[in-house]
Order: sequence, then structure tokens, then C-alpha cells
Amino acid sequence: MRTIVFDVDDTIYDQQQPFRNAIKSSFPCVKEEDMHELYIRFRLHSDETFPKVMANEWTLEYMRFFRINESLKDLKYQAISQEDGLTFQKTYEEELDNIVMHPEVKKVFDFLKEKNIPMGIITNGPTDHQFKKVKQLQLENWVPTDNIIISQSTGFQKPEREIFDLAAKEFGMDCERTLYVGDSFENDICGAKNGGWKSLWFNHRLREMPANEEAYHVKEVTSFDDLFPTIQSLFS
Repeated sequence: MRTIVFDVDDTIYDQQQPFRNAIKSSFPCVKEEDMHELYIRFRLHSDETFPKVMANEWTLEYMRFFRINESLKDLKYQAISQEDGLTFQKTYEEELDNIVMHPEVKKVFDFLKEKNIPMGIITNGPTDHQFKKVKQLQLENWVPTDNIIISQSTGFQKPEREIFDLAAKEFGMDCERTLYVGDSFENDICGAKNGGWKSLWFNHRLREMPANEEAYHVKEVTSFDDLFPTIQSLFS
């Protein structure tokens, strides 16, 4: 491997913590034992509906209401109003203002920087929203700004091949020697395969691999503690 590119959400930081905090504040009726599954449903609805925003079929505000409303309904909680949904989104964004890079990820980034391994970022989502996370996580201390791609600004999104092709061109990377690291099998692992990249599935949520899919990834890592030694072994 010569170069490495990362996903952001739930890869570089623990996305579940700000989500849990916002849920507890906005919907105290949600049981603690439902938090993890609610988060998984929230991520699923995000991935399924953001293409409608990209295609100008839905507004971003409606998509954000829809994903939390559907997630709650999936777990048999009552439907909420759009006002409640947008209040939750505001609280969630305030929680995201406090995100920090996981210390094990920082070890990885410091190691790669010391080894002069070129790094990049590909993340799905609204441009302003995702770049705010880039700033909060101080990613530009390790990754050049020109090597950060946010889906909305491109017109493409993971797992589409085009966004990986664009990244390879913009970052000047050799696909066959580039490792993509992400937590979503559907977006990150399948997307990397579509682009002809290698991949590492950072499956710290212990999700099942989707039915009828093959293990396209080079490695699967199931905890933050195992991430650094695995990447160290691939780039030493």
C-alpha cells in the first residue's frame, strides 16, 4: 500500500455519542437498550434518503426530519412532528460541535504522517455540515485540504464509482495501491471495489455483512484498539 483515504462519520470519531446525547435531550422516552438499533436505523435512512437531496427531489430539512421520524417509527415509537424533528437536528448539530478524534485514530494519523504516507478523505453528506466536522476534528493537520472530498460538492456519492475516480484523479493516487478505510460495508467497501481500490472494513459496530455480498476488503477490524496495529502492519 502506498496511500490511504478515510471515511469520516463513525470512522474517525464515535458518531454514536453525539447522537445518543441528542436523543436523550429531545426524546427522553427512548429506552437505553434501543439506542444502538435506533442509531443503526438513523444511519440507514440517512444513506437511503440523501440521494433525494442530491437530486433536488427533497429539501435537506425534510430529509433530516424524515430520517429521525422513520427511525423512531421503526422501533415502534410514536411519529413526531416536523418541528420536533428539526429541534432534534439542531441539538444533534450542537453535539457535533464537540466531537473529537478518537485517540486510536490519532495514533494512526500521526504514524502515517511520520511515514510520509499520502492521506485523503472522502465523506458523504452536505458540504457545509461535513466541512464543519473536518474543522472540528482538525483533520487538516494531517490531510491537505485539496485531498478532502465531500459528496454534495461533487454531484456524486459513495458507493458510486465516480466519486472514487474523482478522488484518485484529484489526489494523484494509484487505485491499486490505495487503501480506503470506512465503517459502512455498502458505502465504503462496495464503493472502494467499484473504484478499483483496496479497502479495510472498520466494523467496530459488529454489523453483519450484507447478504449476497463478497468479502471485498483486505482486512476487517472490529475495534478502535486494533486499528493502529493493523494499519501499521499494512504500511510498514
